Amino acid sequence: MNNDTTISPGKTRIGWIGTGVMGRSMAGHLIDAGYAMTVMNRTPEKAKALVDAGATLVDSPAKVAAQSDVVFTIVGMPDDVESVILGDAGVLSAIQPGGIIVDMTTSRPSLAEQIASVAAGKDVASIDAPVSGGDVGAKAGKLSIMIGGDEAVTQHLDPLFQLMGQTIVYQGGPGRGQHAKMVNQTLVASGMVAICEALLYADKAGLDLTTTLKSVSSGAAGSWALSNLGPRIVAGDYEPGFFVEHFIKDMGIALDEARRMNLCMPGLALAHQLYQAVAAQGHNKKGTQALMLALKKMNG
Repeated sequence: MNNDTTISPGKTRIGWIGTGVMGRSMAGHLIDAGYAMTVMNRTPEKAKALVDAGATLVDSPAKVAAQSDVVFTIVGMPDDVESVILGDAGVLSAIQPGGIIVDMTTSRPSLAEQIASVAAGKDVASIDAPVSGGDVGAKAGKLSIMIGGDEAVTQHLDPLFQLMGQTIVYQGGPGRGQHAKMVNQTLVASGMVAICEALLYADKAGLDLTTTLKSVSSGAAGSWALSNLGPRIVAGDYEPGFFVEHFIKDMGIALDEARRMNLCMPGLALAHQLYQAVAAQGHNKKGTQALMLALKKMNG
């Protein structure tokens, strides 16, 4: 891996695969900073804003890789990551030696390790860098980025991470970023259950929900989710900052890892089951705050 060339606009060619709720904003920050970008998305229309801003649209991960020094991926599921990076027309089929892959999808730690191993055999660096902060953090460039892989490569990429994130922390070798994200999602899962139950209680008790949020958001019960998603719940806004189906996937990965490590995590298991109810009620494509809809239904 050659890190002699400093990353900078005008020199470093960026590839971006996955222009959904978060990826679109994250890639936009790099374009705004002057980086040339080649983009690909399964639904090309979702890349229109980036194309309008100057990005070049292509139709395969390999074509992105062929025109890029650093390729970012942020897709839906681990199977998508595997296809986009390791597939026949994937990034590793076309990226040049010395290139860097940065997967920002929340995915399996073991897959991150596999990709890093295959990439190293082609003289390519692979970094796992899942993020937290939802659509709000992505738009503001204030995501938390949890990084696994080679530390020198991570430092080399810092100018790019700084455009997307506010809290950028190196966690260790390949897969460690994904493990840190599992910790994050475990915390978020139980927190969302508490937020929805608390607001249900407040509503049933006849409290004004907006006024109640003012009291509890700044005290010991405060959290990012309460401050950002609590008002959305009060307003009846269940549109995604982060999809229910992706959250269920994340919790499933965390529970699988817990079983592998012989850990009992009943709180996470309960949250996973409650979100399965959200999906069963048809809210898979809503935001994580849609847990409130399932709890309302359970309570008649």
